[in-house]
Amino acid sequence: TSRFHDISDTDLAIGDAKVKIRTVPHTGLTNGYRVEQDGASVTYISDHQMPVDGSHHVPDSVLELCADTDLLIHDSQYTPDEFTQKAHWGHCTVDYAVHVARESGAKRLALFHHDPTHCDDIIDGILAGARAMAGPDLEVMAAAEGTTVVL
Repeated sequence: TSRFHDISDTDLAIGDAKVKIRTVPHTGLTNGYRVEQDGASVTYISDHQMPVDGSHHVPDSVLELCADTDLLIHDSQYTPDEFTQKAHWGHCTVDYAVHVARESGAKRLALFHHDPTHCDDIIDGILAGARAMAGPDLEVMAAAEGTTVVL
């Protein structure tokens, strides 16, 4: 029998892993997660509504989850042009995902939550642009099924 619990803005331990859960802006209640174990950290933010006012403000809860993480898996559904048409859909641009990673000191960024209309060629172009924006201190990859990342 499975049991489900509503949780947000809490820290807990699962075995020897530390899990930090924080609320992330979205169209509905959404959590982001940071898991730390054996000196490595992974942050997972699958749905994130970026500011619609054009600012690049990053909420404190998001910065806390992402601070110096080894791997940030972050919503990056839209290009800036697509975002203008879907600004209230609860997601963010690739540019904003790179901004979050740089602001928080993340070491690697996995672009995640690809738009279903984007084929592999489009994702490859988006990835190239994200890498150019990121600069030499931030490794950027496009998340894909079956990808393994060693931390």
